[in-house]
Amino acid sequence: MITYFLCLVLFAIGLFCVVRKRNIIKIIIGIGIMEYAINLFFVLVGYRTHGRSPIFARDQMVTNMVDPLPQSVALTAIVISLSVTLMLVAVAIRIYERYGTFDITKINRLKG
Repeated sequence: MITYFLCLVLFAIGLFCVVRKRNIIKIIIGIGIMEYAINLFFVLVGYRTHGRSPIFARDQMVTNMVDPLPQSVALTAIVISLSVTLMLVAVAIRIYERYGTFDITKINRLKG
């Protein structure tokens, strides 16, 4: 039960970075921390004590296997979060090239 609480604490740290920091790079790091917390939560949901991988063989009988669905969701989330992180870094680089700073309070000429 404490591991779930630690996932919540990790998510709160990431949320704090996103909400309170003014540097774009620190905000991106906060988003990454939140993604890792969610992935860790998915893996913990599927964990089973003394569980085995769900690989079937003809000569083996697996009785206590882990749930493969949270693991596959976590793997998919890792791939998606990597692409999101790369996109955010690309946007941050473009903002730095245009305004010369990563501070979001100094960037006030954004047009949408």
